[in-house]
Amino acid sequence: MRLTILAGGLLLALSSSIMAGQVYKWVDADGVTHFGAQPPQGQQAETLNTAIAPPKPTVTENAAPELSGEAEQRDIDRKVKRQVAKQEAERQRYCTTLRTSLAQLQNNPRVRVEEEGGIRRLNEEERQARIGETQQKIADSCN
Repeated sequence: MRLTILAGGLLLALSSSIMAGQVYKWVDADGVTHFGAQPPQGQQAETLNTAIAPPKPTVTENAAPELSGEAEQRDIDRKVKRQVAKQEAERQRYCTTLRTSLAQLQNNPRVRVEEEGGIRRLNEEERQARIGETQQKIADSCN
């Protein structure tokens, strides 16, 4: 018996949502808003649209392109970050080499260089010129 009443109630609830009727909205003299299936007598009522809303789009229909676009953007971001990190590591190595060279030029008055298959000693003027060049490169690239 209970099962029949429960099944009948469920069937009634489903049929009322499928066959939505007209709904009226009005405000009484006390300012209270009412809703009903029948308009009130002698009072203006607004008819509400009771059309069933369209189903929400599924993830596979509309969101898939957005997700693939987001995934593509994340891949691009990762590649750019790797490239920037690689360039920064190269710059750090270059700056370390420049600083080492500067320290050697400043601390050693007898600097020798290899030129055209031979080794020769830099004079003081050449050494000071190289110190200035190295300091400028450090200022341009390493700060």
